[in-house]
Amino acid sequence: MADTPQSYDLLPGAGDSPVILHVPHSSREIPAEVRSGIVLGDAELERELDHITDAHTAEIAEAAAGAAGVTPWRFVNGLSRLVIDPERFPDEREEMLASGMGAVYTRTTHKEALRPDGFDHGPLIERYFRPYAQAMTEAVADRLAATGRAVIIDVHSYPTAPLPYELHGAGPRPPVCLGTDAFHTPPGLLDAAREAFAPCGETGLDSPFAGTYVPLEFYEKRAEVTALMVEIRRDMYMAEPGGPAGPGLRDLASALRTLVDAVSR
Repeated sequence: MADTPQSYDLLPGAGDSPVILHVPHSSREIPAEVRSGIVLGDAELERELDHITDAHTAEIAEAAAGAAGVTPWRFVNGLSRLVIDPERFPDEREEMLASGMGAVYTRTTHKEALRPDGFDHGPLIERYFRPYAQAMTEAVADRLAATGRAVIIDVHSYPTAPLPYELHGAGPRPPVCLGTDAFHTPPGLLDAAREAFAPCGETGLDSPFAGTYVPLEFYEKRAEVTALMVEIRRDMYMAEPGGPAGPGLRDLASALRTLVDAVSR
């Protein structure tokens, strides 16, 4: 694990593209000073990373962006979500606090201790969470200024079988789950996603994971900021858990490219 990995990358797209492909959970990198606060042994940590990482989603986004008619922007987290999870609410609104997985995780996917009781979240929030949120806010503001709108497409994956930490694991687990927000996901965006991913199999809605990411500065305030979460079931493109990608990655990247092209017009 690298000692000083870059926290995030904003990869420029076309000046007239409103689309930001957001990839928050693809990395396994944990800085040494953060690793020292995790109680798992090295082998246990590697296994947890296998389960919790949305492996190869950065490659899916990269391939989709490279093939798109209008190149989208990409905002990619360079650190593991075990450092901080940039998509959680940093306060009591976050329902995943019930599983020990707020903005800073204290429990594993199997509900075991990840950090010691009484762990001080503050330094990780200040060093990693807030700068990430500010950079993403600025990226969205830039797209609004340039094009009059911003379209955030979250690129995620999820395991074929539910993990113990999941709050809604008993629901359907389709090949592609589309996470929506009542304010920020208009019908046209949802329809475009359903059409784009139709060749990959069934698309479901908000199960097993719901919602989508919008920076708090715009959340439920700016309708010009639209957003959709794309959750891909991992058996569609990789060996689980934490294994190599397979040929399905190409098909999913093609579907994501179709969605990007549809919403860029």
